Amino acid sequence: MNVGFIGLGIMGTPMAGHLIDAGHTLFLHDVVKVPAELTAKGATACASSAEVAKSADVIILMVPDTPHVDEALFGANGVAEGLSAGKIVVDMSSISPVATKGFAEKINALGCDYLDAPVSGGDVGAKAASLTIMVGGPEGAFETVKPLFEKMGKNITLVGGNGDGQTTKVANQIIVALTIEAVGEALLFASKAGADPAKVRQALMGGFANSRILEVHGERMVKRNFAPGFRIELHQKDLNLALSSARALGLSLPNTATAQELFNSVAAHGGGKLDHSGMVKALELLGNHTVAPDA
Repeated sequence: MNVGFIGLGIMGTPMAGHLIDAGHTLFLHDVVKVPAELTAKGATACASSAEVAKSADVIILMVPDTPHVDEALFGANGVAEGLSAGKIVVDMSSISPVATKGFAEKINALGCDYLDAPVSGGDVGAKAASLTIMVGGPEGAFETVKPLFEKMGKNITLVGGNGDGQTTKVANQIIVALTIEAVGEALLFASKAGADPAKVRQALMGGFANSRILEVHGERMVKRNFAPGFRIELHQKDLNLALSSARALGLSLPNTATAQELFNSVAAHGGGKLDHSGMVKALELLGNHTVAPDA
């Protein structure tokens, strides 16, 4: 396919790379320079999102937040200006489910289909092409784009209509945040009690407490590696979506709120750009103890 890709950060670059490697023709745009590693593979760098949309049949967005999607789609020289009937716009960012429905209506009015397809798996999953992809939108468009999704991820599910993919991603981020908090508390407890947290983590991975977060982020906590795969400031954004949506629905999400406050604490101490496993730093501050010595 002729595929457009807008947003080439730590997630977008490897995702676009997999599509190029699979033989698709890529047209790329980013607010920063398009990575040379992608153009070296034969992809075309475009001057604007509109140029991408004119050149591609499927246009994928992978940008940080709701306002960035709005600007990429409907701002000056945005995707909407380059669309013609029959094209498909796919937003793989993690943004507001409510705003997503509005974006879909505007794109539909131009004669094009819209899929919201946020992902889970972080930079590790993006590089390994093992992302979980949660999709909202029409089934026909989903089936057309599915071969592209299969080059970027493993667990690919059409959840429902537009907005349902983003709702699923918000639910995912609630579970991830609360599990990071649980792993952090457990390893902090073990360390304070005098046990080796690395060996405790290894033992727990063989039991019912095992999880991908214990495996990956537990190791980050022990090895003190908080270089970002997924930044705290982005997880804060996702939990803001969860909490604001819960208020609108009349729901209480008490532990989600607690996890957000822990992220807020780390960010207040200058850690907003750390990996979200760095939430443990807030717990360490509260307990006046670290899981392991900093390198």
